[in-house]
Amino acid sequence: MIRHGIAGAVALLVSTLGVCAQGVGDFYKGKTLTITVGIEQGTGFDLYGRALARHIGRHIPGNPTVIVSNMPGASGLIAFNWLANVAPRDGTVFATASFSVPFEPMFGNQGARFQAPQLGWIGNMDSGVSACLVRTDSGVKTWSDIFNHQVTMGAAGRAGPISQAPRALIELGGAKINLVEGYVGTASIKLAMERNEVQGICGISLSTVRSQWQDLVESGIAKMVLQLGPKADPELKGVPHIFEFARDEDERKLYNLIFGPQGLGRSFATPQGVPEERVQVLRAAFTATMSDPRFLEDARNAKLDIAPQTGAEVQAFIEQLYSSPPALVERAKKVLGR
Repeated sequence: MIRHGIAGAVALLVSTLGVCAQGVGDFYKGKTLTITVGIEQGTGFDLYGRALARHIGRHIPGNPTVIVSNMPGASGLIAFNWLANVAPRDGTVFATASFSVPFEPMFGNQGARFQAPQLGWIGNMDSGVSACLVRTDSGVKTWSDIFNHQVTMGAAGRAGPISQAPRALIELGGAKINLVEGYVGTASIKLAMERNEVQGICGISLSTVRSQWQDLVESGIAKMVLQLGPKADPELKGVPHIFEFARDEDERKLYNLIFGPQGLGRSFATPQGVPEERVQVLRAAFTATMSDPRFLEDARNAKLDIAPQTGAEVQAFIEQLYSSPPALVERAKKVLGR
């Protein structure tokens, strides 16, 4: 599904590209640009990263070769630590990780050795929502059933949304979820659900469901029972959104801080310290790619949802959440077990 709202941004950034192109083109000519994906191969993050790699090179002055390198671990936290502390700061590398990872420093994860507002955000390919899925034979027909019927759910590392989302739902609403962590990623959990080793997953991107899990939904093995994210997807009629369960405005703000980052579905960042003109050219190239007919056709064929945000929009959203009141952040830490 392609949902576009950045046509104006393309025109604006084209001028930026023109200003920077001459010098930056000399730099990128003959170079290799690496997109580091902090999640295992075969997952939604990997598919999006590879789709971007197939097309963004045409929009970068000098037309560098673009490759993908997977660096899985802790839902992408390892990749972002590498990005911020080891990766070259010359504009030849940018990375993607689970949308919860940029906020790990704010939530007190001592293993997060970076500050997300200091990174150079290139853009977001899918500002969508996430979902909770359960097997239809789990005894849970609607989300309300999960408060009376225990379901075993699979998760990865604690820095990832498929671990954080169910933990928050247990703590905030009393959901009866038996959480089994340690899976490599959503592809591993899908296999576990097919084998009935686990009965559900929470915090998985809707775009991943549509591109890789649709066979489980269409066959009737699994169904979506809850939406998570900054806003509901209008196409998921009959699937409640987490905000519907907020008891007051304070709880709604807490939900937004915990679940809102899921709107950053497929975001990419450079290390801090990359020359500003190269960051701007990468942003312009990213935005141009999101409107490239060849890219959009590729995305349709791969069943990838495209609802992009510019690098500036991603940067502003991250800075906004990082400026949340300290008391609210402390509440979120407690909910997430920090």
